[in-house]
Amino acid sequence: MKKIVVSLFALAALIVSCNESENTIKSVDGEVTSTVIADSDNEAKLNEELSDFEKEEAAREKEKQSNLTSLEFDKVLHDFGDVQPEVENTTSFIVKNTGNKPLIISDVSATCGCTTPKKPEAPIPPGQSDEIMVTFKSKPGQKNEITKTVTVTANTADKVHKVDIRAFVK
Repeated sequence: MKKIVVSLFALAALIVSCNESENTIKSVDGEVTSTVIADSDNEAKLNEELSDFEKEEAAREKEKQSNLTSLEFDKVLHDFGDVQPEVENTTSFIVKNTGNKPLIISDVSATCGCTTPKKPEAPIPPGQSDEIMVTFKSKPGQKNEITKTVTVTANTADKVHKVDIRAFVK
């Protein structure tokens, strides 16, 4: 994303700063080419602005990295085994903050409406644990083996983590 933003910024600044008398558009054998030449004053200014932008972006990235932490789950798969249709089955995944900053779980979502996760509301201090509750209730007519994924979004280097549940609906 950073490269795209920097490239677009540089391209836009280059186009704006160009001397129109030095622009050329040619058509040779059906190929259309365009040349835009910037004068040295504008190019120097553009390079300075680009350098300033890159420094600001590096500072933002450093700040972002300083607020990251790490986590680990007690398990990444829970197997409910055989379950009755349309009956709630609940489990918890214990998540531990293994980093040095508070762990903030910003979102927990499931792949379908038959699985309902509930995230911890408060930040988890370094070294501490909390639980993500997951309830599975099969839909009417849903049978056989069911596997669902719960996605956990947090302030970690890998923003998204996944845990799974499995059940065999009789």
